[in-house]
Amino acid sequence: GAYGFRDQLLDVTSLLFCAPHLARKQIILHASHQFKEGDVVHWWHMSKNGVRGVRTLFSDDKLWLAYVCADYIRVTGDWSILNEKARFLESEKLKEREYERYSFICYSDEEATIYDHCILAIENTLKFGPHKLPLIGSGDWNDGMNTVGVEGKGESVWLGWFLKKTLDMFVPICKYMKDEENAKRFENLSNEIAQNIDENAWDGQWYRRAYFDDGTPLGSSENQECSIDCIAQAWSVISNGAKNGRDKIAMCALYNNLYDKEANIIKLLTPPFEKSNLRPGYIKSYVPGVRENGGQYTHAAVWAVMAFAMLNDAEIAHELYSAINPINHANTLSEANIYKVEPYVISADVYATPPHAGRGGWSWYTGAAAWFYRVGIEDLLGFKKYGDTLYITPCVPENWKEYKICYKYKNTLYNITIKRTGEAGNNKIDLIDDGATHEILITI
Repeated sequence: GAYGFRDQLLDVTSLLFCAPHLARKQIILHASHQFKEGDVVHWWHMSKNGVRGVRTLFSDDKLWLAYVCADYIRVTGDWSILNEKARFLESEKLKEREYERYSFICYSDEEATIYDHCILAIENTLKFGPHKLPLIGSGDWNDGMNTVGVEGKGESVWLGWFLKKTLDMFVPICKYMKDEENAKRFENLSNEIAQNIDENAWDGQWYRRAYFDDGTPLGSSENQECSIDCIAQAWSVISNGAKNGRDKIAMCALYNNLYDKEANIIKLLTPPFEKSNLRPGYIKSYVPGVRENGGQYTHAAVWAVMAFAMLNDAEIAHELYSAINPINHANTLSEANIYKVEPYVISADVYATPPHAGRGGWSWYTGAAAWFYRVGIEDLLGFKKYGDTLYITPCVPENWKEYKICYKYKNTLYNITIKRTGEAGNNKIDLIDDGATHEILITI
């Protein structure tokens, strides 16, 4: 029943097309659960005059505030959110070797604009280790890797990609706010991070996932366990940060090593942690092939689909999207008896190793649902909205001859037919709210 900082920010991105006011409200709410130092509560329960929540060293939570805010502005064109104000939380900082603390936390009287909250979140992430990669802290998106950087030196390759992407998204926002200093600085930092990952995290056929405090690589061919990780490859594409075609090489490695065609799953990593001397965190306490420990973590699997779509590989993108679609895990009684959970909702994870390979887990409660929806709508069907303008940029297989999108823009209905003719036409639609019904033909 807690509010998850990262979790619910990602959930509301699925509302950007149909209920952007709810996404706006959530962004402002989450900004008010940031400390003045820039970090945030990982999760919290509402309480009178404050919250009961956990302050941690997780490295990615706060950055999602900036990412989702930028995404909200891109889709809605609502720049006014940047000038809205939100309070801070106020509590004692974590002490040395104190990695998390659950306590009652008061709201501060001090306020800042949403823009300033986002800048503070970015600034708090700009902490780098020996390989010039962002520090992983007590975990990044993969909460279970909570001891990779527990001594303050471990680094996250994935966080590098995510930080680069967020910086790129915020450069035009800084310019809009006439903050030229940060616009230029963020642009330079983005380029530097991409260069540092290229120089220090390429393993030969894919990108490494992280570095431990002692410099040991994780997600490397040197590792007997977790030799390759999904999200370090997918985000090399999503961030547009890979150099010299390495993103395509990395995604080929992902497809060949992490996609299990028989079980219809995309593993988060392989091989799972079990007997090696690596101590990544509580992820290793899971049974091999279950949840984050080498199972399909559907959130990451959808990012893999998104990456293939961004590479314009429609056949593989749709193959993987269909593979992880829960309905395709219950086409027959025998398949349903393996999957064992509802085939009409997304499961957070699907197990990868016998005797439970293909069994779903933790349905109804996953950030993967929002991403599955958005990747299908935006990256596959090609529905890209920028304020009051639509661009239709499909990534669909050759055997798709025609499909339709019905979109209600405020009080106006747009019936959009996308038809394969062999000749690409104008794919731009200027949205107007005139209360009419518009019939639009897009040729590809």
